[in-house]
Amino acid sequence: MDFNMKKLASDAGIFFTRAVQFTEEKFGQAEKTELDAHFENLLARADSTKNWTERILRQTEVLLQPNPSARVEEFLYEKLDRKVPSRVTNGELLAQYMAEAASELGPNTPYGKTLMKVSEAEKRLGAAERDFIHTASLSFLTPLRNFLEGDWKTISKERRLLQNRRLDLDACKARLKKAKAAEAKATTVPDFQETRPRNYILSASASATLDDTSRSPPWAEWKEKHPGGWRLPCFFLLPLTPSVTLARGCLSLPEDRKLWNDEVDKAEQELRAAQTEFDRQAEVTRLLLEGISSAHVNHLRCLHEFVKSQTTYYAQCYRHMLDLQKQLGRCGWTQVSEAP
Repeated sequence: MDFNMKKLASDAGIFFTRAVQFTEEKFGQAEKTELDAHFENLLARADSTKNWTERILRQTEVLLQPNPSARVEEFLYEKLDRKVPSRVTNGELLAQYMAEAASELGPNTPYGKTLMKVSEAEKRLGAAERDFIHTASLSFLTPLRNFLEGDWKTISKERRLLQNRRLDLDACKARLKKAKAAEAKATTVPDFQETRPRNYILSASASATLDDTSRSPPWAEWKEKHPGGWRLPCFFLLPLTPSVTLARGCLSLPEDRKLWNDEVDKAEQELRAAQTEFDRQAEVTRLLLEGISSAHVNHLRCLHEFVKSQTTYYAQCYRHMLDLQKQLGRCGWTQVSEAP
């Protein structure tokens, strides 16, 4: 339980750091590591591929199944991992109605015979449509859907991870920059005659002590008497900067420098680790983005299969309708023309 709480607290701290870095970048208050032009082009091509693949997939589904209710039903069956029930096509349903009408109106009448012949043709058209929908779904829709639900989800996951690594890297850069600035400020010899009123809060006893002299002794004299730094009467001073050890109540420059040196070393070490993680994640993401070219090749092959199945379907429809027209020309139209 303790381990989980520590991990939760650590994750919360990382999330907060990333949120601060992201917010500062949006307001232009923090530097942002920019990706190279080639990487940006890969990202743009991947986004474009994903967007157009979604549009083509949705419109192809509309072409194969114009009924939105039927599409929703098929979608639910797929999400529940259940077999989609066989659905009667519009051509097959029309053929059924024509056959029933011919039986009721008289199959031996010219109208009834024609209804029966057209019903058989529509039934064949419906069967051809069913085969076309099945073939197009397997050879075209399924690969596109697999790309969106498989490859693209992996790419999106790695891109989000890369974004987090970049935020961590920029946060480390900002932390190192602040540490170096504080180190430079700490190593600068202070001029207490000028900085005391601004940087320190004096107690009453300290004010009385410092008022006894019109000005502070020369710094060279202090340094000679106290090699470790200014000691007397600095215990009266309450420094506002966190780099000074408050517990001792005095300013010790060597210790102050050591403190900030340690902070800079720690920040540099964290920056190197963050840079390594960022470079590794950038390489992984780049390889995945370059795989979009392979996806294009696969989609091209599937597109050829779709065109082939569509050509076969329309050729079958044309052949069935041409046969029907010939049959009607031999019997139906002649009987109609001979009718009084």
